[in-house]
Amino acid sequence: MLELYQFETCPYCKKVRAKLSELNLDYICRNVSKFTKKREILTVIGDRDQVPYLVDLDKQVFMYESDTIVEYLEKTYG
Repeated sequence: MLELYQFETCPYCKKVRAKLSELNLDYICRNVSKFTKKREILTVIGDRDQVPYLVDLDKQVFMYESDTIVEYLEKTYG
């Protein structure tokens, strides 16, 4: 299962969402707007307060950086 930690107005998150849609992948979208409790989750699971953050539980992959995520999705699921 893929999980994307993101917020709607972030252009980098939009780039990742576009790739997920292009590849027709199912994923859980976790909206973590700044200054919310949900945003604090990122520092717990990923050690950084940064989006986008992709979690691929099936493959035990956890990553930041939109370009890296898009490359991973293309290589793994494209």
